[in-house]
Amino acid sequence: MADILVCIKRVPDVSGEVLLTDDGQHVDARHVGYTVSPHELCAVELAVQVAGDTGGSVTVVTLGTDESVDKLRDAVAVGATGAILVEVDDPDAFGPRDVAAALAEVVQSGSYDLVLLGNDAADSGDFQVGIRLAYELGRPVVNGASTVTVEDSPDGPVVVAVGEGPEGQETYRVPLPAVVTIREGGVEPRYPSVPGRLKAKKVPIEERRPVSEATGSGRVRLVLPPPTPSAVQILGEGPEAAPAVVDVLEKLGVLTR
Repeated sequence: MADILVCIKRVPDVSGEVLLTDDGQHVDARHVGYTVSPHELCAVELAVQVAGDTGGSVTVVTLGTDESVDKLRDAVAVGATGAILVEVDDPDAFGPRDVAAALAEVVQSGSYDLVLLGNDAADSGDFQVGIRLAYELGRPVVNGASTVTVEDSPDGPVVVAVGEGPEGQETYRVPLPAVVTIREGGVEPRYPSVPGRLKAKKVPIEERRPVSEATGSGRVRLVLPPPTPSAVQILGEGPEAAPAVVDVLEKLGVLTR
């Protein structure tokens, strides 16, 4: 049996153009909706699969305001069995160290064999929380796994985490309890059905407050990468451009002589 805690975060939907706030500290969410990152959606899916295979449970947790509750209910709608809101007045005041400390309080108050997180924060790009959490708990950590399973071994249950490394596919076997951060691509997340959403509305959300005060991220500012330059080549005008178009199509392999 594997009882799993999945950490998710309500973030601005940055599938389109990304804008920053005037102070450069956060993604400007005034003109976009909110979502959960694909990494975390995959983490929820993997947790549901592992819990189903081992007869365990899945609890989702997020740090935020009551506006984050709908994201918790989305996870319950696809198979999670419980949800926890670590309620704070200003989530932006919590840096990676603060988030890891608050999540550690949740883990230590329960009996979670495996903690899954997204590989990085979709809004700020922080890759820190999973590793900081593992150090807070004194647990082994695997970063950037695409799939996870739990297997028995002579020394006790282990988590098998598979991901892509510099030399190709890498497989790690670490004893439980453990922390694993998930990168999208290993599984296809399921999406809430209407019956699932109706069921999720009835699940109580456990609420708690963090014990420690936030110290902030120490971030100077976020910086957007420069736009990728594009080049335009004029092939000609009218029928005279036809030979040049044929040459381009041949270079692309669309046409052969």
